[in-house]
Amino acid sequence: MKFCRWLSLPCLVLGGACWLAAGALAAAELPAFTPGKQTIQFTESALQSAADEVKSRLHSIEEPGPFDITREKFQIIVPKTYTHAEPWGLFIWINAGDAPNIPADWEPVLAARKLLFVGAFKSGNPRSIFDRVRLAVDANIGMRRKFNVDGRRVYVSGFSGGARVASMIGVGYGDMFSGAIPFMGVNFYTELPAGEGKKFNVSYLPDDEVLELAKKKCRYVLVTGEKDFNRLNTRSAHEHGFKKEGFANVLYLEVPALGHALPGAKTLEQGIEFLDVGKGR
Repeated sequence: MKFCRWLSLPCLVLGGACWLAAGALAAAELPAFTPGKQTIQFTESALQSAADEVKSRLHSIEEPGPFDITREKFQIIVPKTYTHAEPWGLFIWINAGDAPNIPADWEPVLAARKLLFVGAFKSGNPRSIFDRVRLAVDANIGMRRKFNVDGRRVYVSGFSGGARVASMIGVGYGDMFSGAIPFMGVNFYTELPAGEGKKFNVSYLPDDEVLELAKKKCRYVLVTGEKDFNRLNTRSAHEHGFKKEGFANVLYLEVPALGHALPGAKTLEQGIEFLDVGKGR
């Protein structure tokens, strides 16, 4: 165990990848918890969500602005089968709307795959992209201080605009998130062909060192629908983005007849199965 370049907590070094370990506390020292769906708050921001850090990681020319984690609320889902004795994965959700809702049939899948759920309220499309990044990063750190989290299985996900943010975090914070599964929206750090001579613009520029780690060690599932208006963008991000840029572990999932909406539990299960490969459960 050692400290990574940006990390304030101990991390695991796995084949060159560096992810935070299950918090700084041993399982016996973790706080008591209540199973089920509940609203919680975190009292401390991560160093990785500081304004300068977010700006640097995304190579933004804009200032992120002030942010106070103590004013934010999060929904978590802790299945009845969870105990501190065994490390579980973490599924961090960024919605397009202000409530961190997921389909009801997803919850049994997350429980079966031993994944805790956390999503911020008021993290929808009207919110600053910098705040949406910081909410996900702080949820990552905050949950590790409350639960026994397996650093090899920390996945960021989202829908539509939230998916675009999740795709950026999955690469730009590849030392903190081991995978990403964006639904119906993907951003990328190079121009992508959009047909008829048009281009999808560059969305962000990740740190070179973290990018190389993400390419080699992180896993990505890009989900779209046959009738999704973001389908072309997602296909282009897969073929001309992730694959062309040499990402080792990327899966494209297109759901037949589905428009711009979340798919059923079967697609989620398929995506998590790909993310979990090589990480154990």
